[in-house]
Amino acid sequence: MQRRQFSLAAATAASSMALGTSSVFAQAAAPKEGKEYLRLSKPAPTDAGASKVEVVEFFWYSCPHCNAFEPTFAAWKQKTPADVVVQRVPVAFNASFVPQQKLYYALQAMDNFDALHVKVFHAIHVERNKLAKDEDIFNWVAKQGVDVNKFKEVYNSFSVSNQVRKATALQQAYDVEGVPSMGVAGRYYTDGPRAGNMTNVLQVVDYLVAQSRKA
Repeated sequence: MQRRQFSLAAATAASSMALGTSSVFAQAAAPKEGKEYLRLSKPAPTDAGASKVEVVEFFWYSCPHCNAFEPTFAAWKQKTPADVVVQRVPVAFNASFVPQQKLYYALQAMDNFDALHVKVFHAIHVERNKLAKDEDIFNWVAKQGVDVNKFKEVYNSFSVSNQVRKATALQQAYDVEGVPSMGVAGRYYTDGPRAGNMTNVLQVVDYLVAQSRKA
């Protein structure tokens, strides 16, 4: 979903381009800088340690593309080598996105995060619960078997506020144009419109990880 274009109708119309299943890359052809991916003019900060390559997925819970991409991304993430550090970063193109950023980081402090993360997508895209406001989020969390008082404490904590600030700063450092999209090693950025579809995006990311190892 492109920046500032948040209508569900527009997102649905674009989904065939962003989430196709065929690959445009021949095995012998490498992705091209400026076409399938961009090199950042100024490196973005990374949390990966020495000899590690950081990969970031930028997403938004309410984005239908992100919902469709999540199972593929999760499967890819499980198979990444030990030297690849993968993290998800919830974006905020305006202030209305902040509750879902806080939701993501608060859930990370709860037990069974992976299952809850998937349930958020299901609640929004299947059950049509927007989860766009604090009270809607609290009411939903209470139905998931989570200690809602503990969740509220974490949700409103300085730690989560700081994580939200860092997420938005990283989004800006990568100059994220839409979601889902991905950053590699604080130096490269790619997304569905550039690579052709999200399957290709993962191929581009694999290539950029290999290039980052060489560097």
